Amino acid sequence: MGKRRLRPEEQRAWARVARTVTPLAGKTFSATTMASETADATPKRSEAGGPSPRPPDGRPNPYPHTLAPLPDRSGERRVRRGQAPIAARLDLHGHTQATAADALRRFLTAQRGEGARCVLVITGKGRDGEGVLRRRFLQWLETAEAKALASGFAPAHRKHGGGGAWYVFLRRL
Repeated sequence: MGKRRLRPEEQRAWARVARTVTPLAGKTFSATTMASETADATPKRSEAGGPSPRPPDGRPNPYPHTLAPLPDRSGERRVRRGQAPIAARLDLHGHTQATAADALRRFLTAQRGEGARCVLVITGKGRDGEGVLRRRFLQWLETAEAKALASGFAPAHRKHGGGGAWYVFLRRL
């Protein structure tokens, strides 16, 4: 039987485990090497057919979605430093997948209509950092409607919710 390729969620799980393990004496292991090998084995494609955008430093894109995190992280840095305001917050705790998707769509549409440039969406972390709403949030950002509203996203700073929250940068009107 041939080897099968790891699915993206399996790659993420393996990367989490690999960070916590110390190699045996005399053995070397690099999590980045493993990640790059698996990333090369299953390249992600954008709608235009090319590879998904990579951050400027050449690392593999940790978000294999076509709406990539902003390559220019200046907006994210300004928000984290308190120099750029977060126009509004949406907390998805207590929502089902269906109501959360609808609430997110309405929220992004309304905030963009008001001229907001950055909003905070709180999804929660879920169990083991793999909550359903957290995963689905990234998929919802792939929809054509969300791409028309948002120019990018970034994980939130710890003071804004850390791994359970995201900055969403909205397009100008």
